[in-house]
Amino acid sequence: MKIVTNKDVKAANRCDVIMKTLFGEDAVKDAKVTMGTVVFPPGARVPAEGAGVHTEHEYSFIMSGSILTMSGGTECRISAGQASIIPAGEEHWAFNDGTENCEIIWFLVK
Repeated sequence: MKIVTNKDVKAANRCDVIMKTLFGEDAVKDAKVTMGTVVFPPGARVPAEGAGVHTEHEYSFIMSGSILTMSGGTECRISAGQASIIPAGEEHWAFNDGTENCEIIWFLVK
């Protein structure tokens, strides 16, 4: 078993969003999953312009706050207690248009 503490993981700043990778694919031999957390402060958007896409399926669970998202051409709001999946290859973005941080746990799965 491997255990990490979120506060001890080095953060990366991307478009004013604080992202942490808790476990990468190298955490377990032959793993095909990456896990992390992200905090979207009010006004933060990823990517900063347009839409992003990646080769993994993205699973997310909203811990607090809410976030406006677009995936596959459809906009929706995801709030605390809800989970989402974005299929691999689907264009998407996320924007915190609220007044409080949105905290998310995410997984990228090949």
